[in-house]
Amino acid sequence: MEYSLVVVVEGDDPPGLQFTAPYAATSIAEYFMDRGRDVLIIYDDLTKHAQAYRELSLLLRRPPGREAFPGDIFYIHSRLLERSTHLRSEHGGGSITSLPIIETEAQNMSAYIPTNLISITDGQISLSPDLFQKGLLPPVDVGKSVSRVGGKTQLSAFRAVSGDLRLSYSQFEELEAFSRFGTRLDQSTKDTLRHGKRVREILKQSQYAPMSAPGQVAVLLAVSSGLLDTIPLDRISEAEKSILDATEGMTDLFERIQSNAPLEKSDRDELLATARAGIRHLTEG
Repeated sequence: MEYSLVVVVEGDDPPGLQFTAPYAATSIAEYFMDRGRDVLIIYDDLTKHAQAYRELSLLLRRPPGREAFPGDIFYIHSRLLERSTHLRSEHGGGSITSLPIIETEAQNMSAYIPTNLISITDGQISLSPDLFQKGLLPPVDVGKSVSRVGGKTQLSAFRAVSGDLRLSYSQFEELEAFSRFGTRLDQSTKDTLRHGKRVREILKQSQYAPMSAPGQVAVLLAVSSGLLDTIPLDRISEAEKSILDATEGMTDLFERIQSNAPLEKSDRDELLATARAGIRHLTEG
């Protein structure tokens, strides 16, 4: 919190105060941006902001539109979020990155406010209560989460090891839902389910347990290559730690990954060989 400012509005405060709070916070962010700083501003949440504006508009007898929100709610939010920008070097080179949070009802992404904000922003991270109940933390719904700039900002090695991971994980979730009907499954489907469950386990992250980018590359490469498919589910976290410990000494390779160098085939083979040696004691049989 040393470098953070918090603008707080209580839920029982007047709607006018709730409506103006995000604009005040953005003005503070622009103050630092104009001085060459890189600022992250988090709006928690713009659903409540829209509801406050709806209340004001109804009191002003403005005609309601979809879901009783005023017709200019899209303009209100776009005017707020499009103040986030990156200044040219001659203007100081500062920037503002916006992270708006919205609340959905019954995970309905097609409601009025969610669809408005999705169309304004460069992507969304969808958090699922179903995944939370399954113990998957953070509960990111891979199928509904989208990034329009993620590939351009990722490290080259990240793209190399995670390119097919999202598609295969989405296929696993569909197969898992289908398998609950108790139908007879062929061996290929069973293998896909076994692999997908290992991917789900490896995506769990403990609180206050950050992982370096090269470490993530090593773990994702191991799970996507099927090295963990024979390890019991209750020992996947142990396997993850073993992989991180085994690859910790690969400083030259990790430095190249961190510098955005492409992941060559020899690098993949070296990572896989080191990871395989690290988890040998955990394999079944």
